[in-house]
Amino acid sequence: MLGVLGDLVEDVVVWVTGPLRHGTDSTARVFRQRGGSAANVAAFAAGQCPVRFLGCVGDDPAGGGLAAELAGHGVDVRVAHRGRTGSIVVLIDDAGERTMLPDRGAATLLEPVPDAWLDGLTHLHVPAYSFDGEPVGTTAVDALRRVRSAGGTTSLDASSTGMLEGFGRERFLALAEELAPTLLFANRSESAYLGLLVDGRPGPERARLAATTVVTKSGAEATTIDVPGEAPFTVPVPPVGEVRDLTGAGDAFAAGFLAAFLDARLTGAETSAAGVPGAAGTAGTPGLHEAAARGHRCAARVLASPGASCPED
Repeated sequence: MLGVLGDLVEDVVVWVTGPLRHGTDSTARVFRQRGGSAANVAAFAAGQCPVRFLGCVGDDPAGGGLAAELAGHGVDVRVAHRGRTGSIVVLIDDAGERTMLPDRGAATLLEPVPDAWLDGLTHLHVPAYSFDGEPVGTTAVDALRRVRSAGGTTSLDASSTGMLEGFGRERFLALAEELAPTLLFANRSESAYLGLLVDGRPGPERARLAATTVVTKSGAEATTIDVPGEAPFTVPVPPVGEVRDLTGAGDAFAAGFLAAFLDARLTGAETSAAGVPGAAGTAGTPGLHEAAARGHRCAARVLASPGASCPED
Protein backbone atom coordinates (compact mmCIF):
# COMPACT_ATOMS: atom_id res chain seq x y z
CA MET A 1 0.00 0.00 0.00
CA LEU A 2 1.13 3.53 -0.82
CA GLY A 3 1.17 5.97 2.08
CA VAL A 4 1.23 9.75 1.64
CA LEU A 5 1.93 12.07 4.58
CA GLY A 6 1.35 15.81 4.49
CA ASP A 7 -1.14 18.61 3.91
CA LEU A 8 -4.90 18.45 3.41
CA VAL A 9 -6.24 21.99 2.96
CA GLU A 10 -8.83 23.96 1.04
CA ASP A 11 -7.62 25.54 -2.19
CA VAL A 12 -9.30 28.76 -3.27
CA VAL A 13 -8.40 28.75 -6.95
CA VAL A 14 -8.71 32.06 -8.80
CA TRP A 15 -8.63 32.02 -12.59
CA VAL A 16 -7.72 35.58 -13.43
CA THR A 17 -9.45 36.54 -16.68
CA GLY A 18 -7.74 39.87 -17.20
CA PRO A 19 -4.93 41.98 -15.77
CA LEU A 20 -4.83 42.38 -12.01
CA ARG A 21 -5.64 46.02 -11.25
CA HIS A 22 -4.33 47.27 -7.93
CA GLY A 23 -6.86 49.00 -5.69
CA THR A 24 -9.98 48.08 -7.66
CA ASP A 25 -11.89 45.12 -9.13
CA SER A 26 -10.38 42.57 -11.50
CA THR A 27 -12.47 39.94 -13.30
CA ALA A 28 -11.98 36.33 -12.26
CA ARG A 29 -13.58 32.90 -11.77
CA VAL A 30 -13.22 31.41 -8.29
CA PHE A 31 -13.31 27.71 -7.39
CA ARG A 32 -13.04 25.92 -4.04
CA GLN A 33 -11.21 22.59 -4.21
CA ARG A 34 -9.52 20.06 -1.99
CA GLY A 35 -5.83 20.89 -1.90
CA GLY A 36 -2.51 20.05 -0.30
CA SER A 37 0.22 18.31 -2.26
CA ALA A 38 0.06 15.10 -0.22
CA ALA A 39 -3.74 14.88 -0.36
CA ASN A 40 -3.65 15.48 -4.11
CA VAL A 41 -1.18 12.63 -4.65
CA ALA A 42 -3.38 10.34 -2.58
CA ALA A 43 -6.54 11.27 -4.49
CA PHE A 44 -4.93 10.81 -7.91
CA ALA A 45 -3.30 7.50 -6.92
CA ALA A 46 -6.44 6.00 -5.39
CA GLY A 47 -7.82 4.72 -8.68
CA GLN A 48 -4.52 2.99 -9.46
CA CYS A 49 -3.39 1.36 -6.20
CA PRO A 50 -4.40 1.08 -2.53
CA VAL A 51 -3.46 4.34 -0.80
CA ARG A 52 -3.57 5.79 2.70
CA PHE A 53 -3.36 9.50 3.60
CA LEU A 54 -1.83 10.64 6.90
CA GLY A 55 -2.34 14.23 8.04
CA CYS A 56 -4.00 16.74 10.31
CA VAL A 57 -7.00 18.98 9.67
CA GLY A 58 -8.84 21.45 11.83
CA ASP A 59 -11.42 20.52 14.41
CA ASP A 60 -14.01 22.28 12.26
CA PRO A 61 -16.56 21.56 9.52
CA ALA A 62 -14.05 22.39 6.78
CA GLY A 63 -11.66 19.72 8.01
CA GLY A 64 -14.37 17.10 8.25
CA GLY A 65 -15.59 17.94 4.76
CA LEU A 66 -12.13 17.72 3.22
CA ALA A 67 -11.45 14.36 4.87
CA ALA A 68 -14.80 13.02 3.62
CA GLU A 69 -14.10 14.29 0.09
CA LEU A 70 -10.72 12.56 0.05
CA ALA A 71 -12.22 9.33 1.37
CA GLY A 72 -14.77 9.55 -1.45
CA HIS A 73 -11.93 8.96 -3.92
CA GLY A 74 -11.23 5.62 -2.24
CA VAL A 75 -8.41 6.83 0.01
CA ASP A 76 -7.94 5.31 3.48
CA VAL A 77 -7.90 8.62 5.40
CA ARG A 78 -6.16 8.82 8.78
CA VAL A 79 -6.29 12.37 10.16
CA ALA A 80 -5.91 14.07 13.51
CA HIS A 81 -8.22 17.01 14.27
CA ARG A 82 -6.83 20.08 16.00
CA GLY A 83 -6.61 23.80 15.41
CA ARG A 84 -8.15 25.21 12.23
CA THR A 85 -8.08 23.84 8.71
CA GLY A 86 -5.59 25.47 6.38
CA SER A 87 -6.31 27.29 3.11
CA ILE A 88 -4.29 28.27 0.08
CA VAL A 89 -5.23 31.03 -2.36
CA VAL A 90 -3.98 29.99 -5.80
CA LEU A 91 -3.88 32.71 -8.48
CA ILE A 92 -3.82 31.31 -12.03
CA ASP A 93 -2.75 33.49 -14.94
CA ASP A 94 -3.77 33.10 -18.58
CA ALA A 95 -0.87 30.70 -19.21
CA GLY A 96 -1.99 28.42 -16.36
CA GLU A 97 0.93 29.32 -14.11
CA ARG A 98 0.32 29.55 -10.36
CA THR A 99 1.06 32.05 -7.63
CA MET A 100 0.27 30.53 -4.24
CA LEU A 101 -0.54 32.23 -0.94
CA PRO A 102 -0.53 29.44 1.69
CA ASP A 103 -1.90 29.44 5.23
CA ARG A 104 -1.37 25.77 6.14
CA GLY A 105 -3.13 25.94 9.50
CA ALA A 106 -3.63 22.54 11.13
CA ALA A 107 -1.51 20.77 8.48
CA THR A 108 1.60 21.71 10.48
CA LEU A 109 0.20 20.26 13.73
CA LEU A 110 0.50 16.54 12.92
CA GLU A 111 2.18 14.75 15.83
CA PRO A 112 3.99 11.38 15.60
CA VAL A 113 1.56 8.85 14.17
CA PRO A 114 0.59 5.53 15.81
CA ASP A 115 1.95 2.27 14.44
CA ALA A 116 -1.49 1.39 13.09
CA TRP A 117 -1.30 4.30 10.65
CA LEU A 118 1.88 2.86 9.12
CA ASP A 119 0.91 -0.83 9.22
CA GLY A 120 0.75 -2.32 5.74
CA LEU A 121 2.55 0.52 3.97
CA THR A 122 5.15 -0.65 1.47
CA HIS A 123 6.02 2.88 0.35
CA LEU A 124 5.73 6.31 1.98
CA HIS A 125 5.73 9.53 -0.05
CA VAL A 126 6.30 12.89 1.65
CA PRO A 127 6.28 16.32 -0.05
CA ALA A 128 8.97 18.66 1.29
CA TYR A 129 6.24 21.01 2.50
CA SER A 130 5.83 18.55 5.39
CA PHE A 131 9.33 19.30 6.69
CA ASP A 132 8.44 22.99 7.06
CA GLY A 133 6.80 23.54 10.44
CA GLU A 134 6.49 21.66 13.71
CA PRO A 135 5.54 19.19 14.92
CA VAL A 136 4.82 17.92 11.38
CA GLY A 137 8.48 18.16 10.34
CA THR A 138 9.60 15.83 13.12
CA THR A 139 6.62 13.56 12.42
CA ALA A 140 7.48 13.27 8.72
CA VAL A 141 11.10 12.34 9.39
CA ASP A 142 10.04 9.80 12.04
CA ALA A 143 7.51 8.16 9.71
CA LEU A 144 10.00 7.91 6.85
CA ARG A 145 12.53 6.24 9.12
CA ARG A 146 9.97 3.79 10.48
CA VAL A 147 8.78 2.72 7.02
CA ARG A 148 12.37 2.23 5.85
CA SER A 149 13.26 0.21 8.96
CA ALA A 150 10.25 -2.01 8.24
CA GLY A 151 11.59 -2.76 4.75
CA GLY A 152 9.56 -0.23 2.76
CA THR A 153 10.67 2.28 0.17
CA THR A 154 10.26 6.05 0.37
CA SER A 155 10.07 9.15 -1.80
CA LEU A 156 10.24 12.91 -1.39
CA ASP A 157 8.98 15.76 -3.55
CA ALA A 158 11.00 18.99 -3.57
CA SER A 159 7.66 20.89 -3.57
CA SER A 160 8.71 24.45 -4.58
CA THR A 161 11.74 26.69 -4.84
CA GLY A 162 10.01 29.17 -2.51
CA MET A 163 9.62 26.50 0.15
CA LEU A 164 13.22 25.33 -0.33
CA GLU A 165 14.57 28.86 -0.03
CA GLY A 166 12.65 29.41 3.20
CA PHE A 167 13.57 26.02 4.63
CA GLY A 168 17.20 26.29 3.56
CA ARG A 169 18.91 24.65 0.57
CA GLU A 170 21.69 23.04 2.58
CA ARG A 171 19.28 22.01 5.32
CA PHE A 172 17.08 20.18 2.80
CA LEU A 173 20.03 18.52 1.06
CA ALA A 174 21.45 17.34 4.38
CA LEU A 175 18.06 15.94 5.39
CA ALA A 176 17.61 14.18 2.04
CA GLU A 177 21.14 12.79 2.33
CA GLU A 178 20.34 11.42 5.78
CA LEU A 179 16.94 9.96 4.82
CA ALA A 180 18.24 8.47 1.53
CA PRO A 181 14.82 8.20 -0.16
CA THR A 182 14.42 5.72 -2.98
CA LEU A 183 13.02 8.48 -5.22
CA LEU A 184 13.16 12.28 -5.26
CA PHE A 185 10.77 14.21 -7.50
CA ALA A 186 11.57 17.79 -8.54
CA ASN A 187 10.82 20.14 -11.39
CA ARG A 188 13.60 21.64 -13.46
CA SER A 189 13.98 24.81 -11.38
CA GLU A 190 13.93 22.87 -8.07
CA SER A 191 16.44 20.32 -9.32
CA ALA A 192 18.77 23.07 -10.56
CA TYR A 193 18.39 25.04 -7.32
CA LEU A 194 19.39 21.95 -5.33
CA GLY A 195 22.30 21.23 -7.67
CA LEU A 196 20.97 17.79 -8.60
CA LEU A 197 20.42 18.21 -12.36
CA VAL A 198 21.77 21.19 -14.26
CA ASP A 199 21.33 21.56 -18.04
CA GLY A 200 20.37 17.89 -18.32
CA ARG A 201 23.45 16.60 -16.49
CA PRO A 202 24.05 15.56 -12.87
CA GLY A 203 24.80 18.66 -10.81
CA PRO A 204 27.43 19.36 -8.15
CA GLU A 205 25.28 18.02 -5.28
CA ARG A 206 24.10 14.86 -7.04
CA ALA A 207 26.69 12.57 -5.42
CA ARG A 208 25.29 13.36 -1.97
CA LEU A 209 22.14 11.36 -2.81
CA ALA A 210 24.03 8.24 -3.80
CA ALA A 211 21.12 5.85 -3.19
CA THR A 212 18.34 8.03 -4.63
CA THR A 213 16.86 8.08 -8.13
CA VAL A 214 16.17 11.71 -9.07
CA VAL A 215 13.17 12.33 -11.33
CA THR A 216 13.22 15.83 -12.85
CA LYS A 217 10.10 17.13 -14.60
CA SER A 218 10.32 19.92 -17.14
CA GLY A 219 6.79 20.89 -18.11
CA ALA A 220 6.10 20.07 -21.73
CA GLU A 221 9.73 19.01 -22.24
CA ALA A 222 11.05 15.53 -21.51
CA THR A 223 11.36 14.21 -17.96
CA THR A 224 14.89 13.20 -16.93
CA ILE A 225 15.45 10.12 -14.78
CA ASP A 226 18.82 9.79 -13.07
CA VAL A 227 19.39 6.40 -11.44
CA PRO A 228 22.52 6.03 -9.28
CA GLY A 229 25.27 4.39 -11.27
CA GLU A 230 23.44 4.80 -14.58
CA ALA A 231 23.49 7.45 -17.30
CA PRO A 232 20.47 9.78 -17.05
CA PHE A 233 17.79 9.15 -19.65
CA THR A 234 14.74 11.11 -20.75
CA VAL A 235 11.08 10.25 -21.28
CA PRO A 236 9.20 12.54 -23.71
CA VAL A 237 5.98 14.26 -22.69
CA PRO A 238 3.10 13.74 -25.15
CA PRO A 239 1.45 16.94 -26.38
CA VAL A 240 -1.72 18.03 -24.59
CA GLY A 241 -4.65 19.93 -26.05
CA GLU A 242 -5.28 22.60 -23.41
CA VAL A 243 -3.36 24.00 -20.45
CA ARG A 244 -5.50 26.26 -18.26
CA ASP A 245 -4.35 25.42 -14.73
CA LEU A 246 -1.10 23.73 -13.68
CA THR A 247 -2.28 23.21 -10.09
CA GLY A 248 -1.86 19.57 -9.10
CA ALA A 249 -0.08 18.49 -12.28
CA GLY A 250 3.11 17.59 -10.42
CA ASP A 251 1.10 15.73 -7.78
CA ALA A 252 -0.76 13.80 -10.47
CA PHE A 253 2.58 12.91 -12.10
CA ALA A 254 3.91 11.60 -8.78
CA ALA A 255 0.72 9.57 -8.24
CA GLY A 256 0.96 7.87 -11.62
CA PHE A 257 4.69 7.28 -11.30
CA LEU A 258 4.40 5.79 -7.82
CA ALA A 259 1.49 3.55 -8.77
CA ALA A 260 3.55 2.11 -11.64
CA PHE A 261 6.57 1.84 -9.32
CA LEU A 262 4.56 -0.21 -6.84
CA ASP A 263 3.08 -2.34 -9.64
CA ALA A 264 6.61 -3.19 -10.77
CA ARG A 265 7.62 -4.21 -7.25
CA LEU A 266 4.54 -6.40 -6.87
CA THR A 267 5.23 -8.17 -10.15
CA GLY A 268 8.85 -8.84 -9.19
CA ALA A 269 10.50 -6.59 -11.76
CA GLU A 270 14.29 -6.59 -11.79
CA THR A 271 15.57 -4.21 -9.12
CA SER A 272 18.74 -2.14 -9.14
CA ALA A 273 21.10 -1.60 -6.23
CA ALA A 274 19.17 1.62 -5.57
CA GLY A 275 15.99 -0.40 -4.94
CA VAL A 276 14.30 0.88 -8.09
CA PRO A 277 12.34 -1.65 -10.18
CA GLY A 278 13.39 -1.86 -13.78
CA ALA A 279 16.49 0.26 -13.34
CA ALA A 280 19.26 -2.31 -13.36
CA GLY A 281 21.23 -1.71 -16.53
CA THR A 282 20.09 -0.75 -19.99
CA ALA A 283 17.57 -3.56 -20.14
CA GLY A 284 15.87 -2.29 -17.00
CA THR A 285 14.98 1.22 -18.10
CA PRO A 286 11.55 0.27 -19.51
CA GLY A 287 10.21 -0.05 -15.94
CA LEU A 288 11.05 3.54 -15.08
CA HIS A 289 10.13 4.69 -18.58
CA GLU A 290 6.64 3.28 -18.08
CA ALA A 291 6.41 4.86 -14.62
CA ALA A 292 7.18 8.28 -16.10
CA ALA A 293 4.82 7.69 -19.01
CA ARG A 294 2.00 6.85 -16.60
CA GLY A 295 2.87 9.97 -14.63
CA HIS A 296 2.60 12.06 -17.79
CA ARG A 297 -0.81 10.58 -18.60
CA CYS A 298 -2.05 11.35 -15.08
CA ALA A 299 -0.76 14.92 -15.20
CA ALA A 300 -2.38 15.57 -18.58
CA ARG A 301 -5.83 14.88 -17.11
CA VAL A 302 -5.74 17.83 -14.72
CA LEU A 303 -4.42 20.63 -16.94
CA ALA A 304 -7.79 21.93 -18.17
CA SER A 305 -9.62 21.80 -14.83
CA PRO A 306 -9.56 24.19 -11.85
CA GLY A 307 -7.17 23.22 -9.08
CA ALA A 308 -6.14 19.62 -8.46
CA SER A 309 -9.15 18.10 -10.20
CA CYS A 310 -10.05 16.15 -13.32
CA PRO A 311 -12.99 16.76 -15.66
CA GLU A 312 -14.74 13.64 -14.30
CA ASP A 313 -14.44 14.78 -10.64
